Amino acid sequence: MSKYIGAIDQGTTSTRFIVFDRAGTIVSCAQREHRQIYPQPGWVEHDPAEIWQRTLEVIEDGMRKSVLRAPDLAAIGISNQRETTVLWDRKTGEPVANAVVWQDTRVEPAVAKLEKQFGSVFFREKTGLPLSTYFSSLKISWLLENVPGLRAKADAAEILFGNMDAYLAFRLTGTHITDVTNASRTQLMNLQTLNWDQDLLRVFNIPSSILPQIASSSEVYGNIAEGVLKGVPLAGILGDQQAALVGQTCLESGEAKNTYGTGCFLLMNTGTKIVPSTHGLITTVAYKFGNAEANYALEGSVAIAGALVQWLRDNLSLFATSSEIEKLAASVQDNGGVYFVPAFSGLYAPYWNVNARGVIAGLTQYANKGHIARAVLEATAFQTRDVVEAMEKDSGIAMTSLRVDGGMVVNELLMQFQADILNRKILRPKVNETTALGAAYAAGLAVGWLRDLNDVRNAWTAERTWSPKMDPSRREASYQLWKKAVSRAIDWL
Repeated sequence: MSKYIGAIDQGTTSTRFIVFDRAGTIVSCAQREHRQIYPQPGWVEHDPAEIWQRTLEVIEDGMRKSVLRAPDLAAIGISNQRETTVLWDRKTGEPVANAVVWQDTRVEPAVAKLEKQFGSVFFREKTGLPLSTYFSSLKISWLLENVPGLRAKADAAEILFGNMDAYLAFRLTGTHITDVTNASRTQLMNLQTLNWDQDLLRVFNIPSSILPQIASSSEVYGNIAEGVLKGVPLAGILGDQQAALVGQTCLESGEAKNTYGTGCFLLMNTGTKIVPSTHGLITTVAYKFGNAEANYALEGSVAIAGALVQWLRDNLSLFATSSEIEKLAASVQDNGGVYFVPAFSGLYAPYWNVNARGVIAGLTQYANKGHIARAVLEATAFQTRDVVEAMEKDSGIAMTSLRVDGGMVVNELLMQFQADILNRKILRPKVNETTALGAAYAAGLAVGWLRDLNDVRNAWTAERTWSPKMDPSRREASYQLWKKAVSRAIDWL
């Protein structure tokens, strides 16, 4: 049996290839960024051909760094940015348009039209998802109607659709396949049957011929056809946040993790039970390993987290690198009464208000750039509390601790404030690359590299724990001012 397992982690801003050993230790890591394309306000696109090229480059870089060859890897898995919509030529694999990214809001008019025509209950009952610009369904419809020639090509079955997982799987193995976690984010899959829903396909006017086959999150989908990984099985696929849930070994009902990346994504495992949300959350598939029953999750998605730090760096030039924000925020004792609601593309969970826009509230002459930097970090923690409170109401489960991962968890000031404002312990794992690790675990289970879920659980250890220290009255006063700031952002348009 090969000693190592690999994972392609295709994210919103970059693509990575990581090789792990049996202890979950990183043996090799390579990363390359890709362009963010903004053709119009509210539009966000990626070039799928560029992402495919970056994927090949990071695989080659990672294998070269580790001096490994294809037979040294038991399998590879894919974790990917979800909802980002790709259409490509069935014969060549070449994209026929830029990918429409999950953050893109161009389909707002279609959301309003369908909301009026069907209401939101119709879509939630079938998919667990509200009508929103977030998911793949309306992005597919927009591309078919607005890119010349694509509707005819779709009707003639000349093109294929997939989220980024399906696109990479097709380019790697020639197989048109997606897993249940990614399928659950298209707003086209029925949560009960785990199949494409014909009623929804009619509503969105999407031909079934362009859709990938839905598979489990852990099985052999095919072997890599060429390149340095030729012959290695592709054996695991998970949407990035579900991959992090698995990488954090939240495998029991009630266990939860939060990923602090471009956006912020909190998932709670609800076991094999589908828990409908009445408090603004999403019901989604957590994972499905082989022939076992699917596990479901409640999810709260926050659109802007780390992206707000990047905005402060790139648009306002308050610092040169994102890591400098911690020092700037620590230069003041508190936020100085400043609150930043980063509703750049509306608010996601638990508000789901597409007409919200960003607000900085509480400014006085006393406020300086340190207060603004601190308010930017605190915005992520406040949004997380919004989601946690909604999640506890929906699930009836009191969360005792929260496992955290993602690029922002190296920020100690943010993590302490998160513990303070949540009044719960925050646990950071020894291996922070939980998204790639979850995809690797899924692949390892499929090929017998891991025996069972106990092998997965035993690999997790906490590297750092933060406990709450804030005075309760200050905690609640601060949170109420945050809610007041949110009320100013909602329905700005």
